[in-house]
Amino acid sequence: MKKLAFLFAILIGISGIGNAFSGVNGIKQYKEYELKSPNGMIKMSISVGNEVKYSVRHGNTTIIKGSPISMELEDGTILGLGGAVKNAKNNSVEEVVEADFYKKAEVETNYNELIINFKGNYKLTFRAFDDGVAYRFSTSFKKPIIVKKENVNYRFDDDYVAYIPYVNARKGDGDFLTQQFFTSFESQYTIDSISKMDVERIAFTPLLICLKDGKKAVIVESDLEDYPGTFFRKGEGNSLVSVQSTYPKVEEQGGHNMLQLVVKEREDFVAKVNGTRDFPWRAMVISENDAELMNSDMVYKLASPSRVKDVNWLKPGKVAWDWWNNWNIWGVDFKAGINNDTYKYYIDFASKNGIEYVILDEGWAVNKQADLFQVVPEIDLEELVAYANEHNVGLVLWAGYYAIDRDMEHVCKHYSEMGIKGFKVDFMDRDDQKVVDFYYRMAAMAAKYHLFVDFHGAYKPTGLSRTYPNVLNFEGVYGLEQSKWDDDLNQVNYECMIPYIRMVAGNLDYTQGAMDNATKYHFRAIYTNPMSQGTRCRQLAEYVIFESPFNMLCDSPTKYMQNPECVEFIANVPTVWDETVALDGKLGEYAVIARRKGDTWYIGAITNWEARSVEIDLNKIGVKASKCKAYIDGINANRNAEDFRITDQKIDDNKIVIEMKSGGGAVIIIRSYGDNY
Repeated sequence: MKKLAFLFAILIGISGIGNAFSGVNGIKQYKEYELKSPNGMIKMSISVGNEVKYSVRHGNTTIIKGSPISMELEDGTILGLGGAVKNAKNNSVEEVVEADFYKKAEVETNYNELIINFKGNYKLTFRAFDDGVAYRFSTSFKKPIIVKKENVNYRFDDDYVAYIPYVNARKGDGDFLTQQFFTSFESQYTIDSISKMDVERIAFTPLLICLKDGKKAVIVESDLEDYPGTFFRKGEGNSLVSVQSTYPKVEEQGGHNMLQLVVKEREDFVAKVNGTRDFPWRAMVISENDAELMNSDMVYKLASPSRVKDVNWLKPGKVAWDWWNNWNIWGVDFKAGINNDTYKYYIDFASKNGIEYVILDEGWAVNKQADLFQVVPEIDLEELVAYANEHNVGLVLWAGYYAIDRDMEHVCKHYSEMGIKGFKVDFMDRDDQKVVDFYYRMAAMAAKYHLFVDFHGAYKPTGLSRTYPNVLNFEGVYGLEQSKWDDDLNQVNYECMIPYIRMVAGNLDYTQGAMDNATKYHFRAIYTNPMSQGTRCRQLAEYVIFESPFNMLCDSPTKYMQNPECVEFIANVPTVWDETVALDGKLGEYAVIARRKGDTWYIGAITNWEARSVEIDLNKIGVKASKCKAYIDGINANRNAEDFRITDQKIDDNKIVIEMKSGGGAVIIIRSYGDNY
């Protein structure tokens, strides 16, 4: 990322901000510091004494109070416990950076910062933004260190309701806690008070807390490099305490189709790292109303800047996907499946409709070998690449995590030279230090050979897409694929939570685009011929609502050919944006987001199982228009979810009223200037 403007940075060296108290009657000296957000609404209070604690307020609302911070090293040193302060410094920063392949072209960053330098070769950096807070440890030891545990605590002042993505553990070795470290990070939200959280289970982030006065707090982390991700469990009182995957000691090839490394034994520490480094940011996004959460750039702003100097070779876009629709094409004179004839059919479809990519998902490489150079005899990759090139379509390959990690550079070099454009890497299912390191190595190696990456079977984003813009997507979401096997899912309600929780962390590989759509009572999970919940218009709206630079067309080309008006919309809707504005919404009920590309605005809206009417004020995005193009639920969509209409809609008083059926959605397309769209 390039800095466009750096307006000011004030650096003041002082030994204490606020009050410093000397020890009396054996009580250790302590100091208090205060840090406010640029608009003054958020206040952090930090106390340093026998331990470091911090509290956060937003206006008159307490967010957390007296929450301790520490990091335990193997040699017995505890950073943040009994440390003496050398000095403290303040910065105020306001800057604008260019963003690659993001929901906006420029990201404004404005924060006040406090850096406390401790005797003992470490420091704590606190930042207060207008929409949240963050802190991180940094160390400057000459030799490598081993981190036994980092203590991240959030002590809330009341028994608040939380949206909790509990881990669904995969079968593994060890006790129940250890088993939970082996997970695909695909969970719906359990909505419960903190006091009623299951003390045996851990939850991953983002995790949302409902505060007083309608305010919300979302816990996230950023700049997670060479270090394990953080889970949370219930602590004492109304607190959440961190849990981190311990370091793998013994790994064994296994798991899904022998494509994973399964941890058989773990160390008693979480990370071994360089002694001089910055640790991940611990952050909390704070909103006064729900819609503000959909505007957050916190994770992106805290991430390390881009390490890819030239991204001109990188092209985001849409991809025709085979696995969800089970290669289910018809009306052809060949047997559909994993073979060249089938993929040429996908390529023809993509080429005809301006779809940039076709993916070969699981099945193109010999099963259970974890060897990406063993291609099944039904596939001739070089022939397919040549055919795709002739039709101006790029090919993407699916790869199991271990299959690519065991020979990473050879794989990337070979397939890049063949003409493959990227990899969808799957089944990591962990976020311990070793696997997090894999993400960074894979991103760097892919960039070296001009390949992009879609991380499936992945933990949530932590800013890697800023550091390596060739990482276009992360899964870490209970995506549409679940509709293939889960009869009891409530995907419609969950989709109205994602923009306020999971999407706060960043982009997601949700894989929307279903052409078989079902009402709440007509839905069935059918693995070989799947359908979605909610209306057809909802599926279209999700291309606007969900952030995804590399966006799947999940359904069969044959079905899309029967619905050309849907294909036209999907092919033309952008996947990266110049501007994003959350217009309206309420957690779990509905969401309305406007996104601009060039001079064209796309407004997407979805609702839960409740039909609703939403008024959109175009003045919020600075648009004046008399008409727009609208994709709306049909009058009978409550009975037949595939009923929808495309209309030229008149705009009165610069406001648009959207009517959505149960499980419905809508898309509005409008020009910033004039009425042509």
